[in-house]
Amino acid sequence: MDAVVMQEVRALIFDTFGTLVDWRGSLVADLSAWGAQRGLNVDWPALADAWRAAYRPSMDRVRRGERPWTRLDDLHRASLEALAPRFGLANLEQADLDHVNHVWHRLQGWPDTTPGLYRLKRRFVIAPLSNGNVSLLVDMAKASDLPWDTVFGSDVFRHYKPDPETYLGACDLLSLPASRVLMVAAHNGDLAAARALGLRTAFIPRPQEHGPGQTTDLRAESDWDVVAGSVEELADRLGA
Repeated sequence: MDAVVMQEVRALIFDTFGTLVDWRGSLVADLSAWGAQRGLNVDWPALADAWRAAYRPSMDRVRRGERPWTRLDDLHRASLEALAPRFGLANLEQADLDHVNHVWHRLQGWPDTTPGLYRLKRRFVIAPLSNGNVSLLVDMAKASDLPWDTVFGSDVFRHYKPDPETYLGACDLLSLPASRVLMVAAHNGDLAAARALGLRTAFIPRPQEHGPGQTTDLRAESDWDVVAGSVEELADRLGA
């Protein structure tokens, strides 16, 4: 990013799942420990992958009007209930299913996330722009020490990314033109949608987001304004 553009940026908005928090590693570690206490023999990595695979299709059903607007917590719960019999969880009590479903509220950040965000916060307004709902993102911030100035969940806009209402809605609530907002993500598609609407873009690769066999988003696939190896490197690049 050239110096003029950097001076124009006033706010950074972040994709959260994968970009800032290790959803797969956190889910496996959390539920493996919990399951061991209850004598559950579950392939937690396989459940994590299957659960995440249901993520986009569940949102697409809302987009097509096949179900009304639904918070991500409730989409996650419906997907979990559908997957439970396959993974030997069909007989769990409702309270236990609630605990499993709320693992998404307890996700832990990558090692560079929290120190990098604290540095960026000193210079910029910082916020998540996530398909997670606000209560999920607030709990996650508490669990992982994410020092947000405000929180943009999908339920604020009643749209999921990459719908334009999400990116432009965040800019509007910040009272900033899109050109003064930097979207940060580990997903090239997320950044492409943001750039098409006039936002600035920054890519941070997370090659372990989907585990050791990841094949997507291993590198920047376009000339994003900034490409950084970590949130702390992003802070370096932006002079924070």
